[in-house]
Amino acid sequence: MNDPARIGAALRHATSALLAETNDAGHWTGELSSSALSTATAVVALASVDPAIHHACIRGGLRWLAGNVNADGGWGDTTKSKSNISTTALCWAAFGAAKADHDFSGLVQRADIWLQKECGVMADSSGRAAPLPGWPGAFLPAAIAHRYGKDRTFSVPILMTLALSGRLGPFGWRLIPKLPFELAAISHRFWGALRLPVVSYALPALIAIGQAIHHHAPTRNPVTRTLRAIVRRKTLRVLETLQPGNGGFLEATPLTSFVTMSLASMGLGSHVVASKGVAFLTASVRPDGSWPIDTNLATWTTTLAVKALSHQPGALPAEKCRVLHRWLIRQQWLHEHPYTHAAPGGWAWTDLPGGVPDADDTPGALLALKHLGPPDEATRAAVLSGVRWLIGLQNRDGGIPTFCRGWGALPFDRSSQDLTAHALRAWNAWRPDLGPRDRVAVVGAMNRGLCYLVRTQREDGAWVPLWFGNEHAPGDENPLHGTAHVVIALRELSESGLITANAPAARGAAWIASSQNDDGGWGGVRGAPSSVEETALALEALAGTSHSDSVGRGVGWLVSRVESGAWREPAPIGFYFARLWYFERLYPLIWTVGALGRASRITRT
Repeated sequence: MNDPARIGAALRHATSALLAETNDAGHWTGELSSSALSTATAVVALASVDPAIHHACIRGGLRWLAGNVNADGGWGDTTKSKSNISTTALCWAAFGAAKADHDFSGLVQRADIWLQKECGVMADSSGRAAPLPGWPGAFLPAAIAHRYGKDRTFSVPILMTLALSGRLGPFGWRLIPKLPFELAAISHRFWGALRLPVVSYALPALIAIGQAIHHHAPTRNPVTRTLRAIVRRKTLRVLETLQPGNGGFLEATPLTSFVTMSLASMGLGSHVVASKGVAFLTASVRPDGSWPIDTNLATWTTTLAVKALSHQPGALPAEKCRVLHRWLIRQQWLHEHPYTHAAPGGWAWTDLPGGVPDADDTPGALLALKHLGPPDEATRAAVLSGVRWLIGLQNRDGGIPTFCRGWGALPFDRSSQDLTAHALRAWNAWRPDLGPRDRVAVVGAMNRGLCYLVRTQREDGAWVPLWFGNEHAPGDENPLHGTAHVVIALRELSESGLITANAPAARGAAWIASSQNDDGGWGGVRGAPSSVEETALALEALAGTSHSDSVGRGVGWLVSRVESGAWREPAPIGFYFARLWYFERLYPLIWTVGALGRASRITRT
């Protein structure tokens, strides 16, 4: 099964394919999946601003939605995802906002029935979709709020979109929880202490949607109502400072759409923020009428590709390394970020202006720079700034959050295990190159991070990531992804002599081996459909361990996929903000090269 010649041929083929994906500038851009949720929100935003001017984009988006509805009448986040209440509700709203119910009546009726069933409200025996008593106002808001719990980051925007489109009836705005947009008038230094009901990246939505709710359904409390009226203009000015030059908040279609439609609903469709939001949306629509969840993950996919190719010395020619090195250095943020007020020194996921420095892309960039050749003085300065940036982000529990230290307890603002493992790898890689004082600081940060990982390992040996999931796993979690990344980090720390006893890594590797499917591949958990991405990550973590039988079966599964051509098919395991799924075309290519490259290197040594 695992003939070295077959493995070598598969590796050469995969490597050649990955290298061919670089763009004219010499790095990787990738391609994110089209998103029904993004397309729906963009349609509503453009219809709210001016349905006549944006008629072509609106109709193109509706046609794409009609062509990509699931068999059950609902929509998932990607064309490969299960139907879910959030995306289906937003698509349903899009047809209403565009006044297109008549043109797509059958589709709209099926979506209505799907939502009724999901909310526990059954249509009659004829399957009619006419509104039932109390539908949807008494059921849909509660069901959407239940999906997200205390976190209002996404539940309130969905309800706002439903109200704006008329789907919640004449009193729909009264069904939406208020957002305290007035808090944005306070200095950002106090935002973390205010325990806002949204995460840090959603401040534009807090301001715009909060104002829209106040406009359409002002609070009955006269003091709060007066305060919000007073600070309305000031918070709009804050919103302007948060918007990047190209108009796209976080380069994200949904967030930009929510802000744009909110302003338009108040008669502010010509406001500078709304106008720039429209410009972003019309510039980012795809030829088929759809929108992706985000513009691209160029920095992220590039650093992933460099790390994957690092198992093959010479795979990246010297000139290619220099081009990548220069490009990566240019992506570092050299000033305080206007959005999160992050200090200089971090990297974002994209090379576009809507990116925000974060604790996954920063260690990714640091590791890639380590693999791209000996550092010069400029590189040493950039690395030192990045290393210190990560240390400054570390939470008191020893873990690493995504954007802001100590912002709160909502998912994308608290410590996470995959980010902590990634930071440990970056610190460890550059530790020997640091001066004595910085080396001491890094070792202290690494010890705190290690303690956090040991403390948060599950009893079964697994770790759970933040930014990846699996729809076929309990709770949509992906312990395979999280465990693989922590095991890789602990192995590298052990190889460098920083840790000796590595029992947590052994337990994690044992969990990975026990989670292998009967076909030889891996999913997010045992029994979940095997994917190229998850199988490749499992192999990279297990290669060189005592689980040689699992590795052999997994390599056989992966090589057979490369030989058949099925290895290019991406799986929707990417977990974006607010539980939104995506897939990335380059993920299977990158992780296949990394897995087969490491397996071949282990075999040679």
